[in-house]
Amino acid sequence: MIKIVSVTGACACLAILLAHAGTPARTPAALEQAVASPREAKPEGLRVTLLGTGVGPPVRLDQFGASTLVEAGGKRLLFDCGRGATIRLVQAGVPTSSISRVFLTHLHSDHVLQLPDLLLTGWVGAPGGSVQGGSVPGRAVPLEVWGPDGTRDMMSALETAFAFDIHMRRDVDEKLAADGITVISHDIKEGVVLNERGVKVTAFIVDHGLLAPAFGYRVDYRGHSVVLSGDTRVSENLITFAQGVDVLVHEVADAETNREAARRHTTPEQAGELFTRVKPRLAVYSHAPDTERVIVQTRKTYSGPLQGAEDLLMIEIGEKIDVRHFAR
Repeated sequence: MIKIVSVTGACACLAILLAHAGTPARTPAALEQAVASPREAKPEGLRVTLLGTGVGPPVRLDQFGASTLVEAGGKRLLFDCGRGATIRLVQAGVPTSSISRVFLTHLHSDHVLQLPDLLLTGWVGAPGGSVQGGSVPGRAVPLEVWGPDGTRDMMSALETAFAFDIHMRRDVDEKLAADGITVISHDIKEGVVLNERGVKVTAFIVDHGLLAPAFGYRVDYRGHSVVLSGDTRVSENLITFAQGVDVLVHEVADAETNREAARRHTTPEQAGELFTRVKPRLAVYSHAPDTERVIVQTRKTYSGPLQGAEDLLMIEIGEKIDVRHFAR
């Protein structure tokens, strides 16, 4: 079953903690066969799905690589594309071919590893009998990618690396749509990078140590909003851009177990102080350890609504905020 927790008032933080604590031990998702039924893109309000919430390059079976899906106005926007993103999309009932817009926070490998799979598999689609619920046509529009300096070069290199496969499927064998394997890339600066039919995506600079530039993103739609921090230390710029946000999805590093990472990331106590200043309706961890210790440390400096990192967590943002845990 899907466990749903609504965030509506002062008791929200306790409700979320109890729901999280009551969740049974999860089987490593990479070993599961569960796939959600195909779902429609969110036409109203905002829907956020944490596809992968893991930290860094190491392979994990319980938390896949960093990737978040935001749905608004019938559009699907993918933020980062870490290891396992395409697998999580299918588990969430979202065909890979329905993703044509990707926003990268930075170019560390753990945030971009699955881009070749999304580019190629989304284009091919899912012929009859696939785990995606039968025949699903491939992407027939270009894959558009926004990211920091170097994004265009990286995407061009991917097209070169897979030139043989692209040529065979486009020109020789399947004769797949040429537009579907076309890539449109943007090296961006801080500011609004997409504003279409009421869906506005704003990129802002964050502080990821020596790696620069690195971005966070804010998505606004019909009076509701979500901010995704990307990888960052405590960022005053993020605090500025996150004012008035409904949901703040923020990274965190456990300084007690990884002091080196804490130099380039945000500790739980620091994140709590940041949440206290921003006052989102719900604070959520991603690119974070899925441990009770992180929550306990955060509670030293923050008492508001809080959700720990969890792959395939879905958040519906409207007059109330519903937190839905993936059925296992």
